[in-house]
Amino acid sequence: MDQTTEAVVSEQPNQSVADVTVSDQSPSQEFKTLIPDEYKNEKSLQNFNSMNDFVKSYLHSQRLVGADKIPVPNKHATKEDWEAVYSRLGRPEKPDGYKYNLPKDARVDEQSLKAFSEKAYELNLLPHQADGIMEYYNQLALTAEQDSQYKIETSRAEAEKSLRSEFGPSYNNRISAAKNLALNTLGSEFLNNTILQDGSKLGDNPLLVKAFASLAEKLSEDSIVKGDSPSSMTTKQIDEQIGKLTQKGSAYWDKNHINHAKAVNEVQELYQLKNNG
Repeated sequence: MDQTTEAVVSEQPNQSVADVTVSDQSPSQEFKTLIPDEYKNEKSLQNFNSMNDFVKSYLHSQRLVGADKIPVPNKHATKEDWEAVYSRLGRPEKPDGYKYNLPKDARVDEQSLKAFSEKAYELNLLPHQADGIMEYYNQLALTAEQDSQYKIETSRAEAEKSLRSEFGPSYNNRISAAKNLALNTLGSEFLNNTILQDGSKLGDNPLLVKAFASLAEKLSEDSIVKGDSPSSMTTKQIDEQIGKLTQKGSAYWDKNHINHAKAVNEVQELYQLKNNG
């Protein structure tokens, strides 16, 4: 009976219970078995799943030893606590410590820069942040100025086109008469230094130019704006003159009339004057 039992036991594989237990454990379980008993309950060690993770964390913490660390204030921190943090981060000691990398033709004057520096200091902005904001603001101001100038030039071009179409061949004479009258009544300084709401000068405003051109025409006998040559006629006046010369029964249509050739030539000259305008 005892011999049979011994034979059966000797046929079992040579494997210990401990070997089976170790081979069935996960890497996390393996790491935790290496932690000494007095540290097993440490919360900071519960997040490690392997020796590799533990070593990485240890090396990282060693690199931070001796580094100049800045503590983050909690919810009970005072204004002074936060200011101390921003000072360590690089905020200037005074508002005039901010420096700006702006072009020579910057659209921001010194007074505005000073006011902004005081606000930047109050808000604890770092130098590069304040400089970036001011650079962005300057670019916005430059773009707005360019857009305004473009609108003024576009408006001026459209006004000139409209007046040329209306005045026809008399455009140059009438514009010249309008400028002479405006200069003699309002003065150069007033015309050039008075800026309208759209950013244009008073002397360039198309409505004003047209008004003085109309007034100059009514005062055409005055030496200031005199200019009663045919070239001073507007397109409308040319058309009216052509209409008179070519009306039914006029010399223009009667080849036998003594003034026929003269009427034809005058009409041709008027058409030529109108087309050249």
